[in-house]
Amino acid sequence: MVLAGDPGKTGQAMQKVPMLAEGYEMLTADLKALRAERPKIVDAIEEARAHGDLSENAEYHAAKERQGQVEAQIADLEDKTSRAQIIDPASLSGDKVVFGATVTVIDEDDKALKFQIVGQAESDAKVGRISYESPLARGLIGKSVGEEVEVTVPSGDKFYLIEKIEFI
Repeated sequence: MVLAGDPGKTGQAMQKVPMLAEGYEMLTADLKALRAERPKIVDAIEEARAHGDLSENAEYHAAKERQGQVEAQIADLEDKTSRAQIIDPASLSGDKVVFGATVTVIDEDDKALKFQIVGQAESDAKVGRISYESPLARGLIGKSVGEEVEVTVPSGDKFYLIEKIEFI
């Protein structure tokens, strides 16, 4: 993971957020949609304000609450996109599991499972895309074919044998 320090006000390092290109495109599309929603929320607030007494005006309070949610989401997405480190799995190689790798493992029941290690924004366990921050991905990263991985999950300890590492 690459760290870019800002010794200024905070003194904390600004951490890059690894993601695939499609994850970055998804975040920027969400950001664009939220920015487009801003004027509509302002219009809704103005319209609700015109109805009079704000203390008992449910439309006004709902619009203000939505405005707060949208602004928080925009700030979060702007932060993630500004720190994005876009990784193309096809440009990677090696014999160890890294971000972007597609890993085939054998579980305790001799069942083959395939996972791609991706960013948090693009993770979807149903299609085998797991976040690099997940317990399984953390257990796999840095390991090689033939190594056994023990992962502690809420249902207990799981064991996997790494069968294949691909960069596709």
